[in-house]
Amino acid sequence: MHLTTPALAAAAEEPAGVYTIPGVPFWVVYAAAFGIVLVRAQATYWAGRGVARGTSRGRVADALARPGAVAVVERVNRWGPPAVTLSFFTVGVQTLVNLAAGYLRMPFGRYLVALLAGCAVWAGIWTTIGTAAVNAAIAVGLRHPVTLVAVGLGAVALVSWVVYRLTRRAASSSEPAVAPATEDAS
Repeated sequence: MHLTTPALAAAAEEPAGVYTIPGVPFWVVYAAAFGIVLVRAQATYWAGRGVARGTSRGRVADALARPGAVAVVERVNRWGPPAVTLSFFTVGVQTLVNLAAGYLRMPFGRYLVALLAGCAVWAGIWTTIGTAAVNAAIAVGLRHPVTLVAVGLGAVALVSWVVYRLTRRAASSSEPAVAPATEDAS
């Protein structure tokens, strides 16, 4: 015999909430997000180390051996770990920061501490806000699919316009200035 109360039955039927994936505990989603970002960031760091090793001779190595560059690298190695952690609050910058940390050979111990803190922050943000955004998009798509398509097309149009403007600006700034031809009056 199975006894249930109306409160238990209502609780079982309620959705899990916007910060969860139905049927998956929060800690599982958080751990998965943490693992994904940890592997991705580590791969980027080690790719930077590989590039540094590949460019250890030549003009790049000569430029990094100059006193000014050595001072910058020392500052990055000293103050770079907070930049690594803070980069996880951004979108797109974290890849560049992790690559630079590897390329500039930030000591792995310092990098790892900063990375673990950054991964914890990133996983927290994406497990809460990111999951809520996905769930909201699904809800809008189920109730108003035309609205979701319009918002998606608007986002694609905005990104396309920004890319177009940036590439056009880059192309116009890289073209050499051509002086108007003058006729010889001889």
